Amino acid sequence: MGALFTKDTQAIFWNNNTSAIQRMLDYDYTISRPKPSVAAIVAPTSNNKFEKFFYGPDEIMVPVFRSTGEAAKAFPKADVLLNFASFRTAYDVTMEAIAIKGQFRSVMVTAEGIPERLARKMNQSARDAGVTVIGPATVGGIAPGAFKIANVGGTIENIVNSKLHRAGSCGLVTRSGGLFNELSNIIAINADGISEGVAIGGDRFVGSVFIDNLLRMEGNPEVKYMILLGEVGGTEEYKVIEAVKSGKIKKPIIAWCIGTIAKHFSSGVQFGHAGASANADAETAAAKNKAMAEAGIFVPESFNDLPNKIKEVYTKLKAGGIITDIAEPELKVVPTVRRAKEFICTISDDRGDEATYAGYPISSVATPDTGFGIGDVISLLWFKKRYPKWATEYIETVIKTVADHGPAVSGAHNAKVTARAGKDVISSLVTGLLTIGPRFGGAIDDAARYFKYANDNGMSPAEFIDYMKREGKTISGIGHRIKSVRNPDLRVSGLKKFAAENFPATPLLDYALEVEKLTTSKKDNLILNVDGTIGILMVDMWRALGYSESDIDGFIDAGALNAFFVVGRSIGFIGHVLDEKRLGMPMYRHPMDDILYNVEKAEEL
Repeated sequence: MGALFTKDTQAIFWNNNTSAIQRMLDYDYTISRPKPSVAAIVAPTSNNKFEKFFYGPDEIMVPVFRSTGEAAKAFPKADVLLNFASFRTAYDVTMEAIAIKGQFRSVMVTAEGIPERLARKMNQSARDAGVTVIGPATVGGIAPGAFKIANVGGTIENIVNSKLHRAGSCGLVTRSGGLFNELSNIIAINADGISEGVAIGGDRFVGSVFIDNLLRMEGNPEVKYMILLGEVGGTEEYKVIEAVKSGKIKKPIIAWCIGTIAKHFSSGVQFGHAGASANADAETAAAKNKAMAEAGIFVPESFNDLPNKIKEVYTKLKAGGIITDIAEPELKVVPTVRRAKEFICTISDDRGDEATYAGYPISSVATPDTGFGIGDVISLLWFKKRYPKWATEYIETVIKTVADHGPAVSGAHNAKVTARAGKDVISSLVTGLLTIGPRFGGAIDDAARYFKYANDNGMSPAEFIDYMKREGKTISGIGHRIKSVRNPDLRVSGLKKFAAENFPATPLLDYALEVEKLTTSKKDNLILNVDGTIGILMVDMWRALGYSESDIDGFIDAGALNAFFVVGRSIGFIGHVLDEKRLGMPMYRHPMDDILYNVEKAEEL
């Protein structure tokens, strides 16, 4: 049996406790972990997609999810859940994590005061699932030089002073988190530090008890001896005694139960933890210390004598060659002054010898011999993925299809008027682009949105038409001013032909064509138009590429479909601007006879 944590261990952090997360990442940087120990954050009430943290002098982005299930799906190798929920929520969070089969090896529960009935049920469910629960009411644990939970060990300075930056020889198990840190320091002064340590928690019913952790450490070859710090109350120490007597535990154990002062009180007293109260003579610290000593466990005369006992056992093991010298690793220094970045870029990088598009050097995508086209560049820079050829060719087909629709549309008109006013190409282009929106170009977005909504919700074509009528909306993507069933739009025919020959499947287009059958039965120009076909096939493309429905909804809401229209139509607008410049057209003034003037004298107030 190996250690509970390794240098590859990654955690999902439930609740955005930024200071605890930053401490973990500072520890990671100090010990030169190959990757940060926090894979993701679960924050059910947050709308953020990520949080920024420092990793040494630089910043990293940690993704934020609304549920543990979403985070686990995104990071299937993250096998630790750090449950920082309140005592009202901690039980539900832990049970949800346990139910995700095969994901979590361990769950840490920091909350104190979970109702005991729920705590017992939670702990039993974890045992049945083979999940190690640390807590409730704990600071967690640490595998020095590999992984640490949240605030355990304190500051980086204290961690280094306590030799928690690299593995020692001792396996440490305590109830108390505060005394865990204190004992780590004592071990560092009198021995070579700890190899693995766990504070099991102060509540009466905790998940993994002393014997669970000590048996694991017994099977960990890096642990040469163990230290157990118990306390008054409970009988868990007697399980350790039986394991020593039966030979299940052969490694030396140093142990002490705090709370021996309780015998001087005239009545029962509870110390700091919920479980630190003796309900019988056997639960007193003195009785447990006596029983452990009789079993052959190394028990000091008092807590003050514990450092001497640690030094004694360590020295003996080292003299016997069981413990060898440990080389001190080189540590990175966490900067004391760090500055947050103002901008984030996840699509391109202009540092180094050559700029990249989503990790691809520009030279590897720019020239024809690379096999990359404009569709590839868009897929990299817009969606951070390399799309297959059929998808990039569809993107290029869309751009070519929407490039221009003549000089009379509002965008082209604006661009031409601005060019004739003597403005430059960029200014003229921008005036045209600013007209793109819900009435010009927006039908692509809305067609994708409403057809997808109807299809996702199982509406029949007739129900969809009735739904749009009740909403007081025309069906975006349906209808053409000139084209009809008898005079089809060849652009739509071309797009449908391309999809039929290249798309793996077109379920939304098939649905839209069923809607078209009903709309054209009423009026033959209520056909699926080019905007609708483009938007609907974009949804089919993304589905075929494996995107989730929420991802696709996100693309639509972000305006990605309008963006394709913007790129394509920019080609046409620039063409009209250059046409005006080439023709040397004069300043445009709209003819007065094309304006209805209805100007009355203003009322005097």
